Amino acid sequence: MGLLDVILGRRKLPGPAPDRLFAISTAYVTFETQLQVTSRGAAGIVFHPLQTADFLSIVKETEEVVKATASDSATTVESSDDPYGYRWLILRGKDFEQLVVGINAVSGQLEAGGYGDRLLCAVFAFEDERKRPIYWIYNYKRGFFYPFAPVGGTVAQAGEGAGAGPTSRIAGEGSSSSNQRRDNERELVLKAQAGSELPVEPELERWFPLWGIPI
Repeated sequence: MGLLDVILGRRKLPGPAPDRLFAISTAYVTFETQLQVTSRGAAGIVFHPLQTADFLSIVKETEEVVKATASDSATTVESSDDPYGYRWLILRGKDFEQLVVGINAVSGQLEAGGYGDRLLCAVFAFEDERKRPIYWIYNYKRGFFYPFAPVGGTVAQAGEGAGAGPTSRIAGEGSSSSNQRRDNERELVLKAQAGSELPVEPELERWFPLWGIPI
């Protein structure tokens, strides 16, 4: 059975803690109504592709079906590979719930195919009342969210900036350049505001910056 069967409910997938991923949907209600934090209409999932026939077939099927189903909700889907060998699958649309469903469909299919270890993270883009970007990042290997608040125009296009790229940031390696700054104090405030709405990474040293976010 393919991804279409999954979406139609014919097969249950052992996805990577989908209940935790979907926590961002309920948390968004609080973000929007109480914190004046709104979605930027975009979310992305990052994974490390393999150049094997099986893996490429799964990815192709996943992208085609997500694109087909997303068109029904006016959500667009695009994909690109960054210079570090990672694939970004980006969903854009006004319906935040559909963005979460689409991201979960991708991760679920990769997990079902035995490639859950290739998943890096899911990224959900928000902004506050001052239009400052806020990212909530879901680390698949840890099963936790954490906030990332870049300062000013420090979020480059995919692959730009110093260091070894997005993957090394999640792994905790590398260092950012002087023009890449994050607001740690603001991130702690965001954690407090999220309260019990999200499963937040308890170890602050694992709140790795993800530079080069294209959303």
